[in-house]
Amino acid sequence: MNIFKTKKALQTHLDTYKQTHRIGFVPTMGALHKGHLSLIKKAKEENDLVVVSIFVNPTQFDNQEDLIKYPKTLQKDIDLLKTVNCDVVFTPDVSEIYNNQIVSESFNFGGIENEMEGKFRKGHFDGVGTIVKRLFEIVQPHKAYFGEKDFQQLQIIKKLVEITNLPIEIIPCAIFREDDGLAMSSRNTRLTKEQREAAPFIYKTLKKAKKKFGIKNAEKVTKWVQKKFKKNPVLELEYFVIADEHSLKQIDKKDKNNQPRAFIAVYAGDIRLIDNLAM
Repeated sequence: MNIFKTKKALQTHLDTYKQTHRIGFVPTMGALHKGHLSLIKKAKEENDLVVVSIFVNPTQFDNQEDLIKYPKTLQKDIDLLKTVNCDVVFTPDVSEIYNNQIVSESFNFGGIENEMEGKFRKGHFDGVGTIVKRLFEIVQPHKAYFGEKDFQQLQIIKKLVEITNLPIEIIPCAIFREDDGLAMSSRNTRLTKEQREAAPFIYKTLKKAKKKFGIKNAEKVTKWVQKKFKKNPVLELEYFVIADEHSLKQIDKKDKNNQPRAFIAVYAGDIRLIDNLAM
């Protein structure tokens, strides 16, 4: 497994493969878990060479405390990557990516950036678009792999590729869950014992909401979810939205013109957890 810290060294290495090898790419912010490994395994199946980046991107954090507390476990991550036979790891520092100008580009994603996460995390998707675009330009992969846990981000990245005309195929990958249903996340490691025991309530509620949405409209299901979380002493609901998968606009009921998906964001103390489920 080859590890590179600079763009130049990485690109020099990849240049020897690009004409004859399919390159898969999995961008991460580190603190890797089985969910990340599942993306890498899929990338390994579909490509000749797989690149994983580990970079905690400062421009996508609207909360600086969250950035400071974000888990950083580089050596453990590298050891994990060896277990799935990752080919190349890119671990740049901030100056290598931003040249000491730590600012986001501004993007127009057609309005999907203003829904859900966009309403609660100012500038977040400009930060996501900025780092993903730069990493795509550095690595120049044929395919890039993203988990559906960050479903809105996945749609943003598909739009990014469209508006920038980058010749990259975006591959969505199913949410990887713990045995109790909690969506795997790097932030889960920060949960206290009490919070971790409470957290599966998020997925359980989503599954119950899915059943109710077959009978009731979105407004009634949303009120039911809000009521359930008000009774939970550990978890605080930030939002629950039923929206169309493509437009990310809220919908009221199922019909042949939409593909409903429930989106949720929850706080366990100062730790923010998100999840979603096709309805």
